[in-house]
Amino acid sequence: MIAFVSGPVAALAPDSAVVEVGGIGIAVQCSPNTLSGLRMGQQTKLATSLVVREDSLTLYGFADDDERGTFELLQTASGVGPRLAQAMLATHSPDALRRAIATGDEKTLTAVPGIGKRGAQKLLLELKDRLGEPLGTSTGIGASVSTGWRDQLHAALIGLGYATREADEAVSAVAPQAEAAEGAPQVGQLLKAALQSLNRAR
Repeated sequence: MIAFVSGPVAALAPDSAVVEVGGIGIAVQCSPNTLSGLRMGQQTKLATSLVVREDSLTLYGFADDDERGTFELLQTASGVGPRLAQAMLATHSPDALRRAIATGDEKTLTAVPGIGKRGAQKLLLELKDRLGEPLGTSTGIGASVSTGWRDQLHAALIGLGYATREADEAVSAVAPQAEAAEGAPQVGQLLKAALQSLNRAR
């Protein structure tokens, strides 16, 4: 198993990064939240999980070991594959997911694209004794970015290679969505919306 990759960031895309390791470019699938912390040419170290299928080998990358561990535990639930597990971590932090499972919070789980009410109930049953208790006091990704989402989103777009003017326009375009969100805005979801607005503008 490849436990982590470490090296300069050679390329960035909306859903992946390429990290140069010993002269070889390793493609790593990442959530928008992980990608937002990467910069072209800068050194990075990503915890990784290798998913083996009959027709593919896919490496998923995470900001830390906690995210990777949660990603792997989520897949022990029936019907949860790597893409849905990654979508859950793109929407909520590991601690927010642990809190949701521990408290039976269906609403938090149904906020993830691809999870309906029945799926959330099933996940609550299957994961209740697997994820463990929340480690910290934060309420998830949104809690730490409630006031700084503009800066984080702008930095993520610059990191993906967009010009400052384009990043400014994209941030303005998703501002109504961020302000309309219940609770704190999720940077991962806003990044997806910002990239869509930039693609439409081109």
